[in-house]
Amino acid sequence: MELLDNGPVPEHAHDVKQEAREFAAEYIEPVAADYFETGEYPWEVLEAGMEAGLVAQDISEEYGGRGFDVHQLLAMTEELYRADAGIALTLQLASFGTKILEEYGTDAQKEAYLRPVAEHEMLSGLAVSEPETGSDLAGMETTARKEGDEWVLDGEKYWVGNGVEADWVTLYAKTGDDPEDRYGNYSLFVVPTDTAGYDAEHIPEKMGFRASKQARIELDGARIPEENLIGAEGTGFYMLAEFFNYGRVVVGGHGLGLAAAAIEEAADFAHGRTAFGRTITEFQTVQHILADMMTEFQAARALNWEAADRVAAKDNAGFWAAMAKVKSTETANTCAERGMQLHGGRSVLTENRISRVYRDVRIPVIYEGANEIQRNLIYGQASW
Repeated sequence: MELLDNGPVPEHAHDVKQEAREFAAEYIEPVAADYFETGEYPWEVLEAGMEAGLVAQDISEEYGGRGFDVHQLLAMTEELYRADAGIALTLQLASFGTKILEEYGTDAQKEAYLRPVAEHEMLSGLAVSEPETGSDLAGMETTARKEGDEWVLDGEKYWVGNGVEADWVTLYAKTGDDPEDRYGNYSLFVVPTDTAGYDAEHIPEKMGFRASKQARIELDGARIPEENLIGAEGTGFYMLAEFFNYGRVVVGGHGLGLAAAAIEEAADFAHGRTAFGRTITEFQTVQHILADMMTEFQAARALNWEAADRVAAKDNAGFWAAMAKVKSTETANTCAERGMQLHGGRSVLTENRISRVYRDVRIPVIYEGANEIQRNLIYGQASW
């Protein structure tokens, strides 16, 4: 059964997709269960991904990357997340947020921070969410105030991928207090993680995505040079919103990879299990469950690849990205739940891959904007 075929994938993304498939088979699948159990950071797999040219290669060739576009990233993402979501996220977080710097940063910023990530000398991260605020980008409380030729940062960030491991993070902070323009009160900054007043610790054990590490960051009078501001002051919300349009299509790919894994596990198990003297796939109810899983998956994949086209063309990108994220991540949840049911009592055994997938699928419906927020965006941007 070939779920992640090249059907909807544009030709220029086929090679990257095949590279990712071969890498996943050799480096991710054999160790996925072990990393899920231990929750350790998969440094060895990350380094292998760097050597294979699959990490931080969304950065343009001008700054040392391969210039992967949204189609190539989506093609790669499907394959990596099918193998293991936690390890896949670690590989992708190595350059998380760099697209913002590449689009809006100065030449000096790009040479100092972007190129080293592309050349695997640094890791990056993105610090947006806070302990009490996630999807409300205009509700963040971490502040950046100007003092002389420096910015002084105070506050707390949460769910920061690579917050401990990264060499620098793109940080979202409040720089204004205009109640009439709440979206214009925020800016983005490059913050080296060795800055005095920057303190990070890993968030305790998670139920899923165990090989990926997120952090809690405290900023206590952390000072950075004024030139670490990305773009213009007060434009952070708008830069981040554009970035998430791009990212949500890729998060849809997280869901597609996980859904494919759930369907494969369920189908293999069901075709090999007997009950009442026959293989359970001879029962029409089981056939219908697998048929529904396949139908929902194919619908999600078609929508996700259509969204990639729309985002690439900047054609109502937010609307299509939100739909792709909702449909693909929720399809992954449905497929994992039905796969668990088909496995029966064995589904709860942690040794079974379906139990790992079941825990992983609960997470992408929340990050990069919870799906409830995506529905707000879909309604608000639709042409009714």
